[in-house]
This record gives sequence, structure tokens and C-alpha cells, in this order.
Amino acid sequence: MLRSLTDFIAEIAGGVRDEASFAENDYRLAAAALLVHVVTIDGVIGADEMAKLRRLIAARFSMDENEAEALLEAAIARDAEAVDLYAFTSVLNRALDDEGRQRIVEMMFEVGYADGGLTEFEDNLVWRAAELLNVSSRDRVQIRRKVREGFGEDE
Repeated sequence: MLRSLTDFIAEIAGGVRDEASFAENDYRLAAAALLVHVVTIDGVIGADEMAKLRRLIAARFSMDENEAEALLEAAIARDAEAVDLYAFTSVLNRALDDEGRQRIVEMMFEVGYADGGLTEFEDNLVWRAAELLNVSSRDRVQIRRKVREGFGEDE
């Protein structure tokens, strides 16, 4: 799994890129790129996190396995090109209402907790993204608590 991720990034870096079927302003691509960023921020790409990421993408965006994999690959490429979170959050702010943006924050926490716990890097990333998504601190804390309890972790 890690090999396929690194092979894909190497392919992009080498200039061989298959045009993705997702536009730059597609909110699904922006959301998936944020999720990829959560998975990769701590430098450890776990199988549990990647599996959770694939399931979330397929379920939340009503995609089959192939569509979800194509979106994931496009998101990996987009995340590798990104300079900051604003590129993703600005797309999401235009496309989603308050509930939709809160759902993105929830998905970020779900991916972060997938490997058994939330690292300080993951928590900080979700906090920064939530701020850019105009999700209040109160809502973010409630979402985090809900997700953490769903994973059976106490703080």
C-alpha cells in the first residue's frame, strides 16, 4: 500500500500524469486531499488509516471502489502540490453549508483516530482546517469528542 502511494508520487514527480477526472474546484477532491494530509502529516502512513480513508471516500461520496481509488490518487497528487490548506478549504467553503463543513472536520478526525489515536500533528491540522472552514471551536471539540467516543478512546 505504501509502495503504491510512493510509486504514484514518483510518477507525478517524473512528469507522467494521467489526467484526473476531478476538476480542481471539485469539493470531493478538496475534501479527499485534506484527508490525505491528515494521513500523511505524522510521517507514518498506516494501513488502518488508508483503509479508513478509502471507506470514507467511497461511502461519503457514494462511489464504487474504482471511483474512490481514482479520487484518492487525484487527492494524493493534489496534496503533494499544495502549499497550504487554503486551496482546499476555500473550495469547501464555497461548495458546502455549515453542516457539510462540519462533516469534513468529522471525517478528518475519523481518519486521524483510525490508527488508534490522534497525534498532536493530526489534531493541530484538524484545528487549523476547522478554523479555515469556519467551524467554531465549540463545534470542533464536540465533533472530536463524538469521534473519539466512537473509537472507544478516553482522554
